[in-house]
Amino acid sequence: MTPSLLAQDPTLADFGRDPWWLVLGKIVFAFAFGLLATLLGVWFERRVVGYMQVRPGPNQVGPFGLLQTLADGLKMAFKEDILPKAADKVVYFFAPTISVICAVTALSVVPFGPMVSIAGHHTPLQVTDVPVAVLLLLACSSMGVYGIVLGGWASGSTYPLLGGLRSSAQMISYEVAMGLSIVAVFMTAGTMSTSGIVAAQGDATRLTLFGTEIPAPGWYAILLLPSFVIFFIATVGETNRAPFDLPEAESELVAGFMTEYSSLKFALFMLSEYVAMVTMSAVTTTLFLGGWRAPWPITLWEGANSGWWPMLWFFGKVIALVFVFVWLRGTLPRLRYDQFMRFGWKVLLPINLVWILVLSGLRSIEDWDSQGKLIAVGIPAGVLLIATLFWPNRRPQPKPTAQEQVDSRPYGSFPLPPMDLQVPPSPRITRVVAEREPANIVAGSDSREV
Repeated sequence: MTPSLLAQDPTLADFGRDPWWLVLGKIVFAFAFGLLATLLGVWFERRVVGYMQVRPGPNQVGPFGLLQTLADGLKMAFKEDILPKAADKVVYFFAPTISVICAVTALSVVPFGPMVSIAGHHTPLQVTDVPVAVLLLLACSSMGVYGIVLGGWASGSTYPLLGGLRSSAQMISYEVAMGLSIVAVFMTAGTMSTSGIVAAQGDATRLTLFGTEIPAPGWYAILLLPSFVIFFIATVGETNRAPFDLPEAESELVAGFMTEYSSLKFALFMLSEYVAMVTMSAVTTTLFLGGWRAPWPITLWEGANSGWWPMLWFFGKVIALVFVFVWLRGTLPRLRYDQFMRFGWKVLLPINLVWILVLSGLRSIEDWDSQGKLIAVGIPAGVLLIATLFWPNRRPQPKPTAQEQVDSRPYGSFPLPPMDLQVPPSPRITRVVAEREPANIVAGSDSREV
């Protein structure tokens, strides 16, 4: 198998030809990746936050504390499993599994690498791919809402029900911003296939400057920077991570929708958050960070994107995004619920709509000549700049002080009482001021100053 053949991008025609044992192996690998990344993600978060807060973090169980998460899982497994009396037993049992299954299923369409040779079979490092794979990712992300709202409803308690409803409203709100940010990726790549989006980012964009073609980065995180920023913010809100961890607002809803859960069911809800964090990091890498393709300057090596090396670049990008998730948790405080919803509907959504409109306009003038492009882009940009400079200031004028109001009264107005609300002392009361004078005593052998 030549390196040029191994480096080729998989297409939709390359899927569905593998033997059953190879497909089963891919499924087991994707599931193991999600599980191990979750276990290591919990340890990684505790270590990083401990370093940020100048404390050691878990360091006793296993080397570097790596087995601490496994010990915590065993502890939860042997805890008493309490079933509330008013709970719906069937829904109460299946609600935690819905969140975990939806997060793990999304990994089935995430490309981990290019075409490789496994036991003589030429196969892509991806479980499967479909023409609408990104819509499948959005569907899996949306289905995770059911696990939360059903978990709160099936508990048979008021606070979990309120927490589930609030969490579902939060996730649905940021699902809209997330879906709109991916529209820009569809428009640029021309496909909804995840392998096709990674292949589209591999072709460097050529910019013509003074008659010279200059290669530009192909990652959509750079070309579609507003979409990338909005998508990542929506991802943080979608996964219920800090500073948007409102489902676990202990001070408001007593730990939210999972208040009545214990033992393994509580562990599943807790781990589903980390599974979703790792999954959305992998999705962000696929859609905006070039997927399994090596970053510059590693791309200067000809074999960087061939063989099994791309899996290393892919895992490195995922770990970097997980670090950003942990960094946000250790840095930013939690938002209020009204601030969070206002930010999603009144900030992210309008900016996303305007950006898609601008991008559509730029895509429609690609075939124009240079002068037409300059006029089409320069005139709206100039109008926007002028409107920004001369936009009226909505900042309220400062209120005048009491003394300024008194000074601005017309001549001959009625006299005013003292504005400082202090009553002057009565002249009939004599103020006695006691002053202490130091006693001067002649210094002697056993005398001292008093």
